Amino acid sequence: MGLLDSRGLAIVGYAETKLVRRSGRSALSLAGEAVSQLLARTGVERRRIDGFATTLAMSEGGNPFYSNLMCEGLGLSVSWCQATDIGGASSGGNIVRAGMAIDAGMCEIALCVAADAVTTQDRSVQSGHRTEYCDPAGYAGPLSAFALLSSVYDHRYGLPHDALAKLAVTQRNGALLNDNACEVLRKPLTEQDYLDSRIVSDPLRILDCVMRCDGASAVLVMSTRLAKEMGFEKMVHPISYAERINFDPREEESTDILQSGFTDVGPRAFEAAGMKPSEVQMLHWYDDFLIALILQLEQTGFCGPGEGGAFVKAHDMGFAGELPINTGGGQISAGQPGLAGGGVNLIECIRQMFGEAGPRQVRRHANAMLSGIGVLPYARNWGTSSVMLLERGR
Repeated sequence: MGLLDSRGLAIVGYAETKLVRRSGRSALSLAGEAVSQLLARTGVERRRIDGFATTLAMSEGGNPFYSNLMCEGLGLSVSWCQATDIGGASSGGNIVRAGMAIDAGMCEIALCVAADAVTTQDRSVQSGHRTEYCDPAGYAGPLSAFALLSSVYDHRYGLPHDALAKLAVTQRNGALLNDNACEVLRKPLTEQDYLDSRIVSDPLRILDCVMRCDGASAVLVMSTRLAKEMGFEKMVHPISYAERINFDPREEESTDILQSGFTDVGPRAFEAAGMKPSEVQMLHWYDDFLIALILQLEQTGFCGPGEGGAFVKAHDMGFAGELPINTGGGQISAGQPGLAGGGVNLIECIRQMFGEAGPRQVRRHANAMLSGIGVLPYARNWGTSSVMLLERGR
């Protein structure tokens, strides 16, 4: 029996900053705030942390010693250090990487941080297909890529505009109750507001897209044995995890641009956990664009191809509903702090499982499903797909 399926890994604490536009701060400053909150809440002394994992930061692009210098700035001396660069899948991926380090005896208590100040400064440079093929043609990164994916979906199945509108309103309702959501997004939204919002890259509306911001989150991970020894009563166990980097890059399995690694990682994660999609109590899914949620529903086993819109319309996915999704607003309605964006979904997932979400607390929170998406290859779906299933400690 492995570390995850034996419930041997425990998340014992979480913290996040408020998401803001143009904070004027650095990723380190934001991370420091989140970590100070985390240590105060858990009572763990800084000197006891001996493992560290971080996402990268667009505001720190070009820094070749980012994780080392982040550790130094946070006042940490560790025996294991990891910087993970798989985009929005990095936050969830770091939980498992920390677990592997703990299981290997490289550390005992790992701090997982995600921080970025991309709206204060963006120093990132993406090469490869971006500079060779996309930039010269005015192909505007993720916006153009998701517009192309949406166009293919529209041609094949018809875009479910009413379902996308419902998702937009559902997530906005969660953000209205989330004090950490970006203030500019904490405004009531109707389905008609979504439908009337301007087209920014046909067929994408502006309300289909994330808004960048600055922010940070921090999570504390240790073995379940140590968590119990230290007296932690609340904990969350990752019970399965699957990750796929560059799904079918040579198009040997499929030439379908809509097909992603979720067709692989979804079934694998469910099989490893001994679960079915129908048993999941809430979804905390990566949502840089609303169409990504439709595709994840179809490719992880909740419904068939082209049926995502009908699934959304048939289910109440609000925080008080039967299958809540992104209850704090997700990145669409809370904000996306650059490469730390996956932390937004992760923190809300843990908060709900701890039963600490206040007026937006879901009724059933014994388990949850977290997903991550990272980078967009040329003329294919996203480059990283990840799924984690989690269970509340008993």
